[in-house]
Amino acid sequence: MAVPETGARSARDHALAVLRVRGAALGAALLPAAAAVVLLAGGATGHLRGDGWDALRWTAAAVAVPVLAAAAGVAAVIAGARPAVSPTVQIDESAAPDLYRLIRDLADRLDVPAPSAIALTPDCDSWLEDRAHTTRGRRLPRPGTVRGAGAPVLVVGSPFLWWMRVAELRALLAPIVAGTGPSAHPDIAAARRFVRGLDAAVAVAVAVRGPAPKRLAYDFAGWVSRLLLRAGASHAAEMERMVAAAAAVRAQTVDYGLRVVAQEQVGLAYAGWDRLLTRVALPAWRTGRWPARLDAGVVSALTELSRRDRLAEGFATRLGERPACDLLEEPGEVDRQVSLLAARLFHGGPAEPGPDWAPVDWQEYPEEVVDRIWRSEAARLFAALRAAEHPTLTELVDRLAGAAAPDGPGAPDAPSGGGADALAARIGADLAREEAARAGAAREAGAIPLPVPGGDGALLPPGGGFPLQPPRSGRELLAEHITAAVCCAAVDTAGAAPGLDWLDGPALFVDGERRADLARPVLALAEDGDPQPLRDWLAAVGVRPDKPIRLV
Repeated sequence: MAVPETGARSARDHALAVLRVRGAALGAALLPAAAAVVLLAGGATGHLRGDGWDALRWTAAAVAVPVLAAAAGVAAVIAGARPAVSPTVQIDESAAPDLYRLIRDLADRLDVPAPSAIALTPDCDSWLEDRAHTTRGRRLPRPGTVRGAGAPVLVVGSPFLWWMRVAELRALLAPIVAGTGPSAHPDIAAARRFVRGLDAAVAVAVAVRGPAPKRLAYDFAGWVSRLLLRAGASHAAEMERMVAAAAAVRAQTVDYGLRVVAQEQVGLAYAGWDRLLTRVALPAWRTGRWPARLDAGVVSALTELSRRDRLAEGFATRLGERPACDLLEEPGEVDRQVSLLAARLFHGGPAEPGPDWAPVDWQEYPEEVVDRIWRSEAARLFAALRAAEHPTLTELVDRLAGAAAPDGPGAPDAPSGGGADALAARIGADLAREEAARAGAAREAGAIPLPVPGGDGALLPPGGGFPLQPPRSGRELLAEHITAAVCCAAVDTAGAAPGLDWLDGPALFVDGERRADLARPVLALAEDGDPQPLRDWLAAVGVRPDKPIRLV
């Protein structure tokens, strides 16, 4: 174990360098007061007498008092600031005794302290997170409920639990758990607390509101915190790098060969999770529905990927082994909590289910999500087109074709108010108004950051969310809405059905088979104004374009 010991010593050296920055700042704050004390003591003992020494004493005292006051204020801001906590779902030991047992056995094999708790995050990543500050002012857990109240929390990506097998998860988490060893060293722990406190103080200073004197005071505290962060940034980064290197070397003694296979699964899980969020979950969130089994869905998505992609062949054979989610007592309930957190984190949905924010199972997804999306988009398209009361595909195709056709006595009527670009602009404006109304309702529902269920102290901004897709162009929106209208007509007149493709999201099924050949005819109509490819497609499927389309 000489190599990890060397890495730990290097990490401690950089931690001491970070703490020296703290010591230098404290010394600079106390220096005027120390000088004033020396001058006052010299005067009291009769050694430093005279008008010059008296003036110097008063000057030193006049400088020391405001410097001490400013230093005390900055220290109070840093000490009172709460470092950010990642939004997670806390997993109690009673809800996953086998998982806790696996982690403790792994820590024993690595000869490091066990994490204090386990939490899940809706992401393909895992890390250790110090949450000791979240227990300030609260009663500590009863002895025996967690291992090591001062140890960090192990945060595990929830897709790993459902996709990986138990042995793969143990191999993957070995380097993470090994990091609790260096984290337990007092110097490293103190350096991390100092850096996190500075970072939190900067965030507090940026967010503070109120009278000008208060803002100026917090601005000064933020400036000092940023100055100290810059002074210790390089040492803090090197400290974390050395801690990670020491943990990786220590973990080589546990399932090293299996870790190579586990790392392959990480890349595959990330690809499947990204497709599931952007192609499947995001459309549902936009309709006010949130899939309640996202982690189970990633298994289906990755199984489908392994079936289609020859590079993923052989991965599906692993499904016969015990999945890591079996380490949970109620994986379905945990999946539901993680799925709701994912919806709030990536889309900004409400904190609790309701009439306009309801969970949906995968069996209900085609009717509850896909059909609703198609009907609402078709309604938006025909409203922008200013179509008749009972719109048909024939009307849509003729008017879009007329926008691109040369003027003449036999040319069809163009869309009211301009051509395809004008129609796409109207659709984009209508969609932007709807999204702005939803965002405004979310902001009114919660004017303050909302806590994450599970009690880990994390906060989410109201109506927030991180964009999963770049903004779509007008022609892309137009093609998407035309596709929705065609799918509605196919469902109404040709016996087609809405369905779910695990990798591509909403899909149209005809006679039990997915029709993936609709994009090219729709693009020909939307971009070139050529209706013939779409008419041929409608005839081949048996769609009646002259029949009215049922809208929302």
